[in-house]
Amino acid sequence: MDGRHRILYVDDDAGLRRLVQRALERRGFEVTPADSADSALELMRGQEFALVAIDHEMPGRDGLSLLSDIVAMDNAPPAVFVTGTDETRIAIAALKSGAADFVVKAVGDDFFDLLANTFTQALDKVALQRAKAQAEQDLRAANERLELILGEIHHRIANSLAIVSTFVSMQARATDNEAAAAALKETHYRIQAVAQVHRRLYTSPSTDVVELDEYLASLIDDLRSGGTTEGVPVTIRLDAERVEVKPDSAVSVGVIVAELVSNAFKYAFAPGQPGEIVVTLRAEESGGYRVEVADNGRGFNIADAATGSGLGMRIIRATASGLGSELRQEACDIGSRLVLEVPAARARA
Repeated sequence: MDGRHRILYVDDDAGLRRLVQRALERRGFEVTPADSADSALELMRGQEFALVAIDHEMPGRDGLSLLSDIVAMDNAPPAVFVTGTDETRIAIAALKSGAADFVVKAVGDDFFDLLANTFTQALDKVALQRAKAQAEQDLRAANERLELILGEIHHRIANSLAIVSTFVSMQARATDNEAAAAALKETHYRIQAVAQVHRRLYTSPSTDVVELDEYLASLIDDLRSGGTTEGVPVTIRLDAERVEVKPDSAVSVGVIVAELVSNAFKYAFAPGQPGEIVVTLRAEESGGYRVEVADNGRGFNIADAATGSGLGMRIIRATASGLGSELRQEACDIGSRLVLEVPAARARA
């Protein structure tokens, strides 16, 4: 093989087959002639061809019948339909049946030039389609590898954060200083909020988005099991719609919710007072979403001077700003209602 494209030319006219063979070989093709549909199929069973040119009018089986057999083959070469008539019906039938192009026979070098140009265009089109298919396959494989790598990264981060969270929790239990223990406990919840995102990412089919409703459900379970409710007759309830966000946004919302729930336990209820904290998540028609933390306790005003260090509220405000929002308080008959509305532009950022 010298690198020239191998063409199978099917025509029952022996004289035209010889003319086409000589003319196209001068134009850089290698041509194998066949005199019928059956002989063409026999040649194709034992050899590979870059393209098949099919005459329509042949004794026995016509060109459309042969074209149907070729198109049904695995890795079928492109087929160019060649006929002595310019009847539109035949051209349309051939193209609908899978022909790459259609050429009307003529006399002289113009016909051979047209035939050669048509073959070249059909081969170029196939080459582009195959290159595109290969590129898409390579891209899918690369994306799959990247997903696996990202999943492993999230797995390792989650494990590392779990270790750090355990150390912090142990230190909180070991210290005799109540203020230090409380601060360490709050740090533990903040780490848990971040770790929960990474746990969801490495167990999720997608490492690109987090289902915020499911994430908040897991986070609230962590708050319950982590001792936040210990000795306090207050329950936490989640009322959430399905909302998908980017991982960084999920971390930010988780930190804010953890801080607000923790603050509500500490400041919203009188000692021994039973009550309920409700975390609500709603998708907005604008494309954004709304997060609300409400309680039925004695209430508090976020504008008042902070009780304690005030670090939690500073974290909340800074984190809300990163989401393109700010925490605000809404009036309610009982307790407090704190709201965070994330605009559509930042909902998936």
